[in-house]
Amino acid sequence: MFHREGQKIILTTFFIVCAIILVSQFYVDIMWLRWGLQLLAVVLLILILQFFRNPTRRAAKTFDEILAPVDGKVVVIEEVEETEYFNDRRRQVSIFMSPTNVHVTRYPASGSVKFSKYHPGKYLVAWHPKSSTENERTTVVIRTPKFGDILYRQIAGALARRIVNYAEIGESVQQGEDAGFIKFGSRVDLFLPLDCAVTVKLNQKVVGAKTCIAAVVKKDEEGEIAY
Repeated sequence: MFHREGQKIILTTFFIVCAIILVSQFYVDIMWLRWGLQLLAVVLLILILQFFRNPTRRAAKTFDEILAPVDGKVVVIEEVEETEYFNDRRRQVSIFMSPTNVHVTRYPASGSVKFSKYHPGKYLVAWHPKSSTENERTTVVIRTPKFGDILYRQIAGALARRIVNYAEIGESVQQGEDAGFIKFGSRVDLFLPLDCAVTVKLNQKVVGAKTCIAAVVKKDEEGEIAY
């Protein structure tokens, strides 16, 4: 299954690949060159199909957990000052996506969309410290029953030049559902309350709509923290 954002580019690439194969078959006499061109064309199509793949995932919906919004690797876990919406201290968890990862963005939690804004910007490499505030990006805030307001930010990388965001202010969203797409390498930042329990580690690989990023802190009868 492929994401709808890739339909046009997949179709265009398919016709280009077919044209390359046909032209090389009839007009390129050197056998190794003909086979090389055809092989490169097929590899290009496979790469495009791989990038826009959209595996079906059904999140085990829970209000007590924040799930990974994307596939990738955790590159930041730190306490920061979030200045666009909250203007206070938040726990930031950032996930970097390489071009080989699934690039579908999924809602990390169920709730209602309170804020959704697109920002044009630069195209610094996605792991650059300033990419979160200077790159092309979208910011979405979801009001959740257990965590209060949480924020996630789609950030374009050096190769990504288009972010797709489906979140609209006022709509109700469900954890794990399709929230958008970022093309060709990028990053997603989560800004969570300080009193939640982050359940991932640096450099850990996560799976969108599957891996728990943070959980509600619970206490047992003796007042000890129990997740």
